[in-house]
Amino acid sequence: MKGLTDTILLNNGVAMPRFGLGTYKASGDEVERAVEAALEIGYRSIDTASLYGNETQVGRAVRSSGIHRDELFITTKVWNEDQGYDKTLTAFERSRAALGLEVVDLYMIHWPGVTKYKDTWRALERLLQEGSVRAIGVSNFQIHHLEALMQVSDTVPAVNQVELHPRLRQRQLHDFCLLNNIQIEAWSPLMRGGLEELVELKPIADKYGKSPAQVILRWQLQSDIVTIPKSVTPSRIKENSEIFDFELLPEEIEILDSMDKGIRTGTHPDDLLF
Repeated sequence: MKGLTDTILLNNGVAMPRFGLGTYKASGDEVERAVEAALEIGYRSIDTASLYGNETQVGRAVRSSGIHRDELFITTKVWNEDQGYDKTLTAFERSRAALGLEVVDLYMIHWPGVTKYKDTWRALERLLQEGSVRAIGVSNFQIHHLEALMQVSDTVPAVNQVELHPRLRQRQLHDFCLLNNIQIEAWSPLMRGGLEELVELKPIADKYGKSPAQVILRWQLQSDIVTIPKSVTPSRIKENSEIFDFELLPEEIEILDSMDKGIRTGTHPDDLLF
């Protein structure tokens, strides 16, 4: 891993950056400036969603960056109330218009819910076949959701974006995704700032002259996890990206893996029913 332009190949051959910027709970001029700063630093992957209400600002920053569209990877997601075949197609057109992009690189189902995601997935398959999106994926899907989806579709999700950090390793889910060639991606990779309790990280961070956050992000990259830390502060956006000049040892990876306590900062997918 050499830098922010490093990519992995998804199961349909599309290259996705290993590292990107998350934009949850960022809006208005704030998110636009954050995306501008990230792109200037060298980020090439930006993650948004219709729920976030910031697709317009993200799209404006992307288009004004001067960076060739082929070099960028833009993700957005369909929200729960828009699930279902026809409603998803309509929601996608709203997102595409807000972003001001002809093609979205990755379009995802934001949450599984109960059963609507199967019809939603059919809509995503159509968008993929039409060339409106380059890859399709899911977010917050558990193993049983993925198995159910794969029983009714030959299109395996390219990505599964889930909450993943040292206190929520999601090992079984990650192993299932690896087995089925689904790229795991971490949202809330830094526990929404809740790093103070992770005292186990301090010796490792001190050894490399890095912050605990940088150690966590490096651990994720070395564990084949795509990660999208969110920040609206240019200095923090830069700091998060400065993780390509050191490498964790296998025993240090094991220390972070062993910190799992099954603690979530967000909702369990099986509890968000609609």
